[in-house]
Amino acid sequence: MLLIRCPYCEQDLPELEFAYAGEAHIARPQDPSQLSDEEWRDFLFIRSNPRGIHFERWRHVNGCARFFNAARETVSDRFLLTYKAGESRPDISALTGEAQ
Repeated sequence: MLLIRCPYCEQDLPELEFAYAGEAHIARPQDPSQLSDEEWRDFLFIRSNPRGIHFERWRHVNGCARFFNAARETVSDRFLLTYKAGESRPDISALTGEAQ
């Protein structure tokens, strides 16, 4: 079982406490009614699916119920770090040894 750190509760907890909430740092449309059906479809369903580091939103559903972001390595399924919603995307090159 994976352990995920909630940045609000500051605890490492089992993944069953959390719910995946999609890709992080997505620009939401200011006025969705102005989008075409194709643009709205793309916003809702088309996401990157990288091999490697992926920035995701998670929710601590069985705890504080707050949303937060995480950097996860998709090949190993290892969480590199978690951080509070609204914070900027962190530079994780120091953790991975790679340039971003």
